[in-house]
Amino acid sequence: MKDIWIINEYAGSPHHGMEFRHYYLGREMVKSGYDVTIITAAYSHLFKHLPSVKGKFTIEEIDGIRYLWIKVPHYKSSTDKKRILKWFNFTFSLFRLPTHQLPKPDVIIVSPMQTMPVYPALRLCKRFNAKLIFEVKDIWPLSIIELGGYSTNHPFVKILEVFEALAIEKSNAIISVLSNYGEYLHDQGYNKKFIYIPNGVDLKESEKAEALDNSIKNMIPKNKFIVAYVGNIGIANALEYLIEAGKLLKDYQDILILIVGDGGEKEKLAHLAKGLDNIVFLNRVKKSQIQSLLSWVDICYIGLRKRELFKYGVSPNKIFDYMLAGKPIIHSIDTQYDIVALANCGISVPAENPKAIADAILSLYKMSEKDRFQLGKNGREYVMKNHNYEVLAKKLMKTIEDIGRYV
Repeated sequence: MKDIWIINEYAGSPHHGMEFRHYYLGREMVKSGYDVTIITAAYSHLFKHLPSVKGKFTIEEIDGIRYLWIKVPHYKSSTDKKRILKWFNFTFSLFRLPTHQLPKPDVIIVSPMQTMPVYPALRLCKRFNAKLIFEVKDIWPLSIIELGGYSTNHPFVKILEVFEALAIEKSNAIISVLSNYGEYLHDQGYNKKFIYIPNGVDLKESEKAEALDNSIKNMIPKNKFIVAYVGNIGIANALEYLIEAGKLLKDYQDILILIVGDGGEKEKLAHLAKGLDNIVFLNRVKKSQIQSLLSWVDICYIGLRKRELFKYGVSPNKIFDYMLAGKPIIHSIDTQYDIVALANCGISVPAENPKAIADAILSLYKMSEKDRFQLGKNGREYVMKNHNYEVLAKKLMKTIEDIGRYV
């Protein structure tokens, strides 16, 4: 089973922007002799550079991976209602793929955010006698219920529930980046196994990190103890609590909070931080420059909202970048799988608690440089051992070769 299709409308590449997961997994699979096709949308609010497309479908090879870009409607932000039009457009486009230009798939991995692409993926599996792997990165529609405020009785939620159930029931294997997804399956009444394949890091890429542009470097204050958040600035990231922690620390002149990235909540957060000279915002940097950026900071922050959803696990890419950089981490997420505690690489505090976040910052600020270095080293060693994409790709390839044993 060497011909693999991956359907993920948010799959990107280091050349275009996140998401990066399937690029890295696909690249490792290609090295092992697999033929990998990533079927994705030619527009995402997370892309830094859009692919060049001609017509509805465009095929491009990137580092040995075949990308099939599907032209979809554009929208302004993650909260733009036009984004839903993109979801429908992408889903219906899967029924019209130029399959004559692609190798016949042995396995199709459908990795949706919204679950509608599951149905055309199943139809494609039937057409080509291929196996289906359902990959769960975020639990939908539960995510839009808890984070987006949708009613459980909303018609769109009901539609997504139908396709989620179809995926769970009809897939030949289930994989997830969420460590406790099995508990979710149990809670929903399913007696099915899943394979945990988290997000990770590319060690070789980190070794050749691109230097920061001087325009960015000059905006990072010198001679400060820098607490950094680097990533998407969205609703789920709960960065207002980091801003509130900054207010509590405003009398500490040498502690600075650096928020790097773009997203729908950035303008709101900038307004919340107005008048605070200990909080600085920077635009997002290229993936290849993240490790260079992190070399300028002292500690890193990650947080999520307090939601029942996260008890099933979290796997944000940024935390692995932090660990790879060898930086102590403040982890403000309520989840049963606390990777920071597991790796002993920082301080974990309750979600949505500015006082606890501020106290953690002060604790690391007052800690000796030697002890902070040891925390960072712990994280780096853990992520290199457990979240190397070479290792994760081998786990995915084993799942593919053993498919059928997991139902």
